[in-house]
Order: sequence, then structure tokens, then C-alpha cells
Amino acid sequence: MTEALPAAAAARLREAGQGHLVDAVAAAPAGRRAALAQEVLALDLDLVADLVRRFVRGGEEVTAHPHGEIGPPEAVPLGDDEESRHRDERAAARGREALEAGEIALVLLAGGQGSRLGFEGPKGLFPFGPVTGRTLFAHHAARVAALRARYGAALPLYVLTSPVNDEVTRAAFAEAGHWGLAPESVRFVVQGTLPAVDRVTGGILLDAPDRLALSPDGHGGLLMALRRAGALDEMEREGIRTFFTFQVDNPLVRVANPVFVGHHRDAGADMSNLAVRKHDPGERVGVIARIGDHTGVVEYSDLPDELAGWRDDAGDLVLWAGSIATHLIEVAFARELTEGGLRLPYHRAIKKVPFVAPGGARVEPEEPNAVKFETFIFDALPFARRSVTMEVPRAVDFSPIKNATGADSPETCRRDCNRLWAGWLEAAGATVARGPDGEPPDIEIDPRLALDGEELAARLPPGRVVDGPTALGPEDAAA
Repeated sequence: MTEALPAAAAARLREAGQGHLVDAVAAAPAGRRAALAQEVLALDLDLVADLVRRFVRGGEEVTAHPHGEIGPPEAVPLGDDEESRHRDERAAARGREALEAGEIALVLLAGGQGSRLGFEGPKGLFPFGPVTGRTLFAHHAARVAALRARYGAALPLYVLTSPVNDEVTRAAFAEAGHWGLAPESVRFVVQGTLPAVDRVTGGILLDAPDRLALSPDGHGGLLMALRRAGALDEMEREGIRTFFTFQVDNPLVRVANPVFVGHHRDAGADMSNLAVRKHDPGERVGVIARIGDHTGVVEYSDLPDELAGWRDDAGDLVLWAGSIATHLIEVAFARELTEGGLRLPYHRAIKKVPFVAPGGARVEPEEPNAVKFETFIFDALPFARRSVTMEVPRAVDFSPIKNATGADSPETCRRDCNRLWAGWLEAAGATVARGPDGEPPDIEIDPRLALDGEELAARLPPGRVVDGPTALGPEDAAA
């Protein structure tokens, strides 16, 4: 045996084709050998072997979706006619009942880093606020506080982190006093990791002489993370039937929208989705679709150009339903999917992954050299006995911050926030001074003042004039 690796484990690694890790442990710096051995011993070698067999030695896996097997989903569409308004009012009443009864938990997916934004640290600490520079975490916490006040319910918040950002995220919440939320009402769960493997050999890569090249297992890992942390049991004990998942990089999303909750409950759904209409065939969002007899999501990278550009006789995209990665999931359904291990399929991603070669030299590859594995939460949809897809207006629910510039960037999110909040102010009777291009100044409305335009109109004193950067908070409410 090595100093820190049992002989049986070393033999198992060699049998699994990962014998180089035995040598790596032996060669690791003495003070760090045990840490590397712990990472190696934690590997699910059976799973890794299966993934290598399927995705490395088995080559590319391509899923084709012929026209006859894929089509638009059945969806609750947007509508401003009387029938649609009555439909949504009934759903909203049902949703409010569930929220007021404390049957809903909130799950914030925040495992990502801000590297694509050129920002060091968890993406939730990115200062997105157009006026105050408020972080995404602070904004979402304010929204959660406002929802709890509106419905008089606990609505516990679960924050999904990754091993890369968990410690920093917890420290940031603690330092900020959990942004006004009761500390015991915010619970952290850490998603799992999977190793990156060499694209040719399938050998697990080393990120450093004493550390494996591990990466988060994708947002599908949320379900196992909740189970491992005991969160599913906790939800059941507290009478929570459903949890709402939302992405940290989308500050516009209407968290636990009661209309959405109501449609989900009325359908007796296991899992439901929000969708926006794609603005062009090439938009980089997954597509919610009917695939065979089930609802599913096809990643934009897996959708052939022919299908992405498929149009009906009116010239509209047939596969129109862009996923905004926001779901309602039944606790009982999550338990089913994780009984005995996660039942979701794995996906491969070919990436450039720096690694340590035998002998200790660090290599920065110029071409993609590795395979990473991940799961997607939307792959749970085909397992659902019933699901609901509800269309929401992009301008109200979706403006993510993913890229440093261009589409889905801080600039576009700032523009969309300003437009939405200016519209609320004008509908509430305020005067907003717009520039020659019709764009409003920078505006920021704290969710604790208003979660929507109707609430702002009820709380804002009349006669407000907004002619420059303006931030409004609870202190601006009418007495």
C-alpha cells in the first residue's frame, strides 16, 4: 500500500484503468498526500468506468429528433383576452393558497463562478444593481423577504453551491447578515462533483500534484444534493410539497409566481417549466418540446439548424419555447428520482482542461483535451407523469447575466431592468424622464418596496418625478 491509500483501493483503481492515481498519491507532497488520497477514495469508480465506456471509448453520442417525434409542447400561453385572464386568476388564487399554507420552498441555483463575466468569485456576488451596485444575492434575498411578508409563510430558502464556491458563499451570507433573512431560514446544499478525464485514454486528470481535476456535476446534481443534505426529509417534515428552482443570474424572474404555482397544482404535475418565446432560431437556450409521448428539453447545442429554424405556415418558430431553467418540482417526485441514486442521464462536454502530466509538469492545452460529465435538471421531465409548461413574457421574467458583453450581459440586463421598472413607475402615475432614444435613466426598485407594478402603484406616493438615476426602497412607501 501507499502511505495513504489502502492496498485494496489501489488494486481497485488499477482494475478500473485508473492506476496512474495510485502513483499520483505516492508522489504527492507528504503534507498533502492524505488529502489527495481522500479525493481518490471518494470517487465512484463504477460510475466513472461507465461514463468512460459510453462517452470516451464509445465516441460521440448524438441524439436525433425527427420532425415526427418532436414538436411544440402543450403550454399555457400568454393571453390578454377575458378567458385567459379568468384562467390565470383562478390559477393565481390556487397558487396563493399553496404559498400561504407554507407548502412551497425556494431553491436558488448558485453553484457557478463569474469567470465568463471576468468576475472573481461566486456569480451571486456580482454587483448587478443599475444604481446601488447591489449584488445578485442581495437582490434575491430581498425578493424572498418580500414574498415571506406578502404570504405570511416561512418559504425556506435553499442555496445550491458547488465545492468551488461553497465556503465563500456561506461567508458572504454571514458577513451580510444573510441580507436581512433569518439565518436559520437559509440552508446551503453542495452539489457533487465528477472528475474530468482524458479525451483519448479516459484517465482521470490531476489539476495539481495533490488535487484531482473535479468539476460540479451540473444543475441536475441539485436533486441528489438535496437528498444527501437531508433537505427532502426536512421539507416533508415542514409540510412542504413543492419547491421552486431559479437561477442566480436572472434577477427578473418572478419567484414562486402564484399563477405558475396554481397551474402546476391544478394539473397535479410532478414537474413544471417556465418558457419564453425564442427571439431567433440561434438563441442559446434549451428548447422545451414534446418529444415522443413526453415533454422534454433539448439543449441548443443538440438541436440541428433545420429544427431550430423550423417555422409554421404563419412564419413563427415551431419550437418556440425557450427554457429559462426555472421549475416547480414535487418533493415526492425528487425522492423517487433519487431513490438508490440519481436516475437522470449524463451528458458529455469536450473542454480544455489544464492538467498535471506524469513527472509533475503542468500542461495548458491549446485544444480540447478532456471530457467533463454533467446532468441537467430538465432531464427529469420525461419521468414526470404530468407536467405544465407556462409561457411568461421575456421582458418581465428573463434577462440573465451570463456573458461579459453582447447578449445576456450586464449591459442588456441593466437595460431590461430599467425598462421594466420605468414601466412600473409610469403605470403608478410617476413621471419618468426618458432620453432621445426613449430609454429611461438607471432605476432600481427594491423588491421589499414592490414585487410588481400593481404593488408599486398601491405603495408609491403620487407625483414622483424620476429624471436621473433613482433607487427606491421600503422607505419610499407611502405612510
